[in-house]
Amino acid sequence: MAKLMQSLLACGLLIASTAFAADSAQIERGKYLATAGDCVACHTQAGKAPFSGGVAISSPLGTIYSTNITPSANAGIGGYTLEQFSRAVRGGVRADGSHLYPAMPYTAYAKLSDEDTAALYAYFMQGVAASDTQAPPTRLPFPFNIRASMAVWNALFVETQPYVADQRRSVEWNRGAYLAQGLAHCSTCHTPRNFLMAEKHELYLQGGSLGTWYAPAITPGTNGWDQQALMDYLRTGHAKNGATAAGPMLEAIDKSFAKMDPADIKAMAVYLSDLPGAKPATAAAAAAVVPPVSGSDIVELAGKASAGEQLYRNNCASCHQNNGDGVRGLPALRNHTVLRQPNADNVSMAILAGVWPEAGQGMPGFAHELSDKQIADVTNYVMTTFGASKAGTDEHRVAALRQGGEAPLLLWLARAGMLMLVMLALGLLLLWRRRNSKA
Repeated sequence: MAKLMQSLLACGLLIASTAFAADSAQIERGKYLATAGDCVACHTQAGKAPFSGGVAISSPLGTIYSTNITPSANAGIGGYTLEQFSRAVRGGVRADGSHLYPAMPYTAYAKLSDEDTAALYAYFMQGVAASDTQAPPTRLPFPFNIRASMAVWNALFVETQPYVADQRRSVEWNRGAYLAQGLAHCSTCHTPRNFLMAEKHELYLQGGSLGTWYAPAITPGTNGWDQQALMDYLRTGHAKNGATAAGPMLEAIDKSFAKMDPADIKAMAVYLSDLPGAKPATAAAAAAVVPPVSGSDIVELAGKASAGEQLYRNNCASCHQNNGDGVRGLPALRNHTVLRQPNADNVSMAILAGVWPEAGQGMPGFAHELSDKQIADVTNYVMTTFGASKAGTDEHRVAALRQGGEAPLLLWLARAGMLMLVMLALGLLLLWRRRNSKA
C-alpha cells in the first residue's frame, strides 16, 4: 500500500511538474514574442517599472501616452480575459470598449496567430510584475479625441484576418513574412500613408515619413539592400552598404531585433529580399557613387568654403573627416545610404537629435548649438558633397522637424470642418434670434 501511495504521489508530482513546465514554456515564449514586437519601446519609461506605460509618443495629430500593460488590476490589464486581451492587441479595442489609436500597431498585430496571442497573454499576466502606476491620459484635439471614430477607420482600413501561410513558399519564407507583417510591424513605418493616415498597400515598404525621421524603402535592390545586408543591419545596426541605424530604427534594433533568434532574423531577411524590387528611379539614385576627396582638393577649397562646409569642418570633420570617410571606426558619410533618400530629413534629424546606440560610440545632437538655417546649410553640404544628392532642405523644414513635424492634411481638414460647423452654428443662432425679434 505504501509503495502504491508513493507511486501515485510520484505520478502526481510528475504531472504537476509537466504542467508547470508547459506554463513556463508558454510564458517564456510570450516574453520572446513581446521582444519581437518591441513592446518595451513604447510601454516602458527609463527608470520606471517595465511595461508601466506613460511613454509620450509623438504623432502627427498630437502626443499619445502609452498605457500600463502590467497585470495591475487598478492601472493595467490585470482584469483582462484572454479574449479581451486578444481584442485589444489584434483589434485595437480595450476591455471597456473604447478604441486604441493606431500608434499601437494593432493593424499589424492582427496577423498574430491564436497561439502566439495566448503566449503573449500568459507572459504579461504571469511573467511581468504588476505596477499601479497610472499613465497620463491622451488628449488629442477635436475630433480625434472621439475614440469611437476609430471604429469607422478600422472598418475601412484594418485587415482582421491572421496571417495565412503561402503554400508556394518555404517554411522559412513564411516565418519571415509572419514576423515582418505582424510582430515586427515593418509596414507601420516603412509604408507611406494616405491623407487619412492609413497605409498605402500598393506602395508596401516603399518608404514613408514619420513626421520627423524618414523610414526608407527596404525592398530588394534599394540602396544595396540584399539578404546579407538586411541580416547584418537588423542584428547590429550596420551593413556592408554603409548603412548605420539612427532614430526609431536604432531603438528597434537595440531593444528588439538584436535580441531575437538569428534564425528569425534570417527568415525576415529571406522574406524582405524576395519582395518586388525598387522603382528604377530609386535604384538609379542608389547607383550614384561619390569619389573620395583628395587632400589637394581640400586645400584648393579652403579659401572659398561655403557656410555649410565651414559648419561641417567646425562640428563634424573631427569624427567624419574632411573627406567624409570617417575616423577611428566611426561611420563614413561618403556614399552613406542616408544620403540616397528622397529627402534630407534623416540627416537633419541626426544633426538635431544625435545618434545614441545602447552600446558603442554615439553622435551628439546640435539642436542647442546650431540654428535652423545652420542645420539646413550643413545638411545640404553633406547631401551634395558626400552623396551627390539633389534632395535638400531649408530652415523652414528644419524648424518643422525641430517641432515634431508638420501637421498632416487630415488635421487641417478636421480644423476646417470644425470651423465650418462653428460658423453654421453661429448662422443658425443669428437666424433664430432674428425670427424671435420679429415675433
